Amino acid sequence: MPEPSPTSPKRRRGRLFRVGAAFVVLLSVAGYLVVQYVTGGAGGPGCKVVSKDGDAAAYEFTPEQAVNAATIAAVGTGRGLPERAVTIALATALQESGLRNIRHGDRDSLGLFQQRPSQGWGTAKEIMDPTYAAGVFYEHLAKVPGYTDLPLTVAAQRVQRSGYPSAYAKHEPDAVLLSAALTGTSPATLTCDGRQSATVAAGPDAVRSALVRDFGRDVLEPVDAEVGGSKASPSPTAAPSASGGGGRTVTLPVTADPDGARGGGRGARQRGWQLAHWAVANASALHIERVAYAGREWTAGNTDSQWRTSGARTDTGTDAVRIMTAQ
Repeated sequence: MPEPSPTSPKRRRGRLFRVGAAFVVLLSVAGYLVVQYVTGGAGGPGCKVVSKDGDAAAYEFTPEQAVNAATIAAVGTGRGLPERAVTIALATALQESGLRNIRHGDRDSLGLFQQRPSQGWGTAKEIMDPTYAAGVFYEHLAKVPGYTDLPLTVAAQRVQRSGYPSAYAKHEPDAVLLSAALTGTSPATLTCDGRQSATVAAGPDAVRSALVRDFGRDVLEPVDAEVGGSKASPSPTAAPSASGGGGRTVTLPVTADPDGARGGGRGARQRGWQLAHWAVANASALHIERVAYAGREWTAGNTDSQWRTSGARTDTGTDAVRIMTAQ
């Protein structure tokens, strides 16, 4: 029986199959790269925080980590806790989960802090909620006598009771930078590239919902010091921005609390920078294009994503945080 010639249908089918398979692989690789770019590159840093002291200290992290870090800071300040508490919480989450809300761990450990349902930390569903997880961590931390004066690794271990009690210390420098920015004590030090994620609904309503989730409903009802602490009226809603954003902009007036209680006893300027940095940290997830506060402005997509000089203020002339979304 003669052997098939090189041009037989069988040979041609084999060659076409190999070419087709190679083409599919190339398409898959190209698709992966496109998704990484559009979603902010889950596999690599998209955000950066630097020291306000100009000492070149910096920490680079992903948009996913930024969202979780901002939530942890917001929950802590919302409880009136000091910046040191936020630093301890951030260092703990960096060690336990890399600031990722993971669904696995040692035995039944879950979430940002690897809390265990079997040890009374809450249900699995509760623990996987970053706001709840941060809150229950702070509840336990607040019960540690003198925790603000303890070495960070000791304070964290009193809460976590980890098998590796010294591991938290290595994350302290990064946690210090993050907490300074995310509590507002270090202005204009946190930036992100702001590449949009396709996984979360975006727009002004999504921004408001996320603000309420992390800070509580009062974040949309700022205190007006000039009228004895009553709520400002009306509550902030979509408002025109200095850059013409129209209904895509959420404006948050930032006013001082005469009782010094709002935002953990923080002044208006510090509170404003906390909200501004929170917005930048959530830029990829919520499709935020621009954030303006205190004469500075961050814009997504800039080569360096730096805070630049701006003259944005509210219509009444008081300082406000302006958050403009892409849609």
